Amino acid sequence: MTLRSMLKHGLLAAGLLLGGMLMASDDALLNAVRAGQLQQVQALLKQGAEVNVRGADGSSALLLATADNRVEIARTLIEAGADVNQQNLIQDSPYLLAGASGHNQILALTLSHGADLKSTNRYGGTALIPACERGHVDTVRMLIAAGVDLNHVNRLGWTCLLEAIVLADGGPAHQQIVAQLISAGADLNLPDHDGVSPLQHAEQRGQSTIAKMLRDAGAS
Repeated sequence: MTLRSMLKHGLLAAGLLLGGMLMASDDALLNAVRAGQLQQVQALLKQGAEVNVRGADGSSALLLATADNRVEIARTLIEAGADVNQQNLIQDSPYLLAGASGHNQILALTLSHGADLKSTNRYGGTALIPACERGHVDTVRMLIAAGVDLNHVNRLGWTCLLEAIVLADGGPAHQQIVAQLISAGADLNLPDHDGVSPLQHAEQRGQSTIAKMLRDAGAS
């Protein structure tokens, strides 16, 4: 074997070894996030772990941190360059999941680091729609302030206002959300795919307080 070929094979072996070490480091990053090990996450990033590494289901380290509301780990990953819009196989992204889950500290981080307000989940909905459905009052306030489209219609034919009525109980949290949407200028008469308006849905479900709020605001 010539010196040239020895060097070539040596470099190839070194490259394979380095590649294997980096892959192991990437897997270790996902595991450290799952375990909530902030210091280990910081150490792995310093060692060169890929910040946007994905697991088998397409979930990034940041998405895993978001799912468990691990705020400091999420902050560390975002400051290291993690993509807040990277979606997994079921179209969850850190930004969308933070909004849907009411994880407001992480949501704020995503909003200040390039969150795509027009991005949609597997139902074709913006972050605001599930936030309204689930009664996350403060989350809704944040997303409205950020400028998310109030009248976006998802694949089910529902806006955020419709989901705050159709998939909710008309209780205090959803009353506050409806009040926010009214104040922000949402279209109160935009119907679902069957032509049923938000006011009609509220009346059909016995949500008298919300129905009155809508009528007082000019809904028909």
